[in-house]
Amino acid sequence: MSDFVDKAHSAEHHMRAVFPATPLQRNDHLSARYGADVWLKREDLSPVRSYKIRGALNAMTKALARDPKLKVFVCASAGNHAQGVAFVCRHLGVKGVIFMPVTTPQQKIAKTRTFGGENIEIRLVGDYFDDTLIEAQAFCKEAGGHFLSPFDDLDVIEGQASVAAEIMEQLGRTPDVVVLPVGGGGLAAGTTRYFAAVGPKTDLRYIEPAGGASLAAALDAGHPVKLDKVDNFVDGAAVARIGDLTFSTLKSVPTDHVIAVPEDRICTTILEMLNVEGVVLEPAGAMSVDALQDLRKVIRGKTVVCVTSGGNFDFERLPEVKERSQRHSGLKKYFLLRLPQRPGALKDFLQVLGPDDNIARFEYLKKSARNFGSVLIGIETTQPDNFDSLFRRLDEGGFVYSDITGNETIAEFIV
Repeated sequence: MSDFVDKAHSAEHHMRAVFPATPLQRNDHLSARYGADVWLKREDLSPVRSYKIRGALNAMTKALARDPKLKVFVCASAGNHAQGVAFVCRHLGVKGVIFMPVTTPQQKIAKTRTFGGENIEIRLVGDYFDDTLIEAQAFCKEAGGHFLSPFDDLDVIEGQASVAAEIMEQLGRTPDVVVLPVGGGGLAAGTTRYFAAVGPKTDLRYIEPAGGASLAAALDAGHPVKLDKVDNFVDGAAVARIGDLTFSTLKSVPTDHVIAVPEDRICTTILEMLNVEGVVLEPAGAMSVDALQDLRKVIRGKTVVCVTSGGNFDFERLPEVKERSQRHSGLKKYFLLRLPQRPGALKDFLQVLGPDDNIARFEYLKKSARNFGSVLIGIETTQPDNFDSLFRRLDEGGFVYSDITGNETIAEFIV
């Protein structure tokens, strides 16, 4: 057994003094759907509702062992890493200074403060994370502290590998397939190194958000590169540049084992897991489950473990998640309609709607001295095919309209 595996087991052993192993649960719903033996490694059920507590605990424990006189731990984070560090600061009785962007939601700030209590100080700096990170690193240097990277740190990677150690112990055998979410790469690198030693035949699949596919970009370039643009919706995994240390492990990953999943489709998976299974997952936590539909042929008849990496979902986001899910599923569309400015024009349009077509939004802009007015309409329905029928009736009725559902520029302003 390799030195890395021993370190992962050691990290797992020390975690038992802080929190129990997260459950590995067989999911009958997903198993039946995909014709596989599907298990969920429920990192969303850790004390901070994500796996980030693992890397933080291992890195902080080892840092203190090397230097018991460490004055302060410092990190920059707007989410799960901050909460993990805060929890461990209170457990170890050490001081932590956590830098968060000014734009961080109050819910996340409050949760971090609750976990850390009097052992932490939260500093809100910068509108963007890059600015926050620069301030945190400068402060850490001045204060003589220990900076805690969320993923690009060997001790953090070892800590995240404890997820793989628990999977092996709880399943009692080597899984055929492990499906991993990827952000900065700490969990993916740790799990990859662990299974390379104890289960080299295990097929690892790496899942990224389409708007933050930093691993795929690095594999294509042969080295880590910074993405020009990142969609921050999957905030737990939307990383512009994968870590150097993590990529040193992941650089040999076959490119066809890396899957980018669309953000809107993830929303459908979040709602399904909530409504069908009663499982609350954040966008990054739902990625591994969402990707099963892309892996249908790969996983059939096999034992599959999906790591649900986090459940810190702010329910204020639920309307947005529902909106994005409906649009992705073809159950909601927006279009611009030109209506003649005459009595009865609106009535003519309403008669075109089908029995399952519901108006979710209606904005009419009437301008003087114009023969036509523009209407922004949002329609919800029960089956995607209903829109084919609706548009056919609109065409037959001579209506002039434009489907703007897929126009991101317009949607950003009016949807």
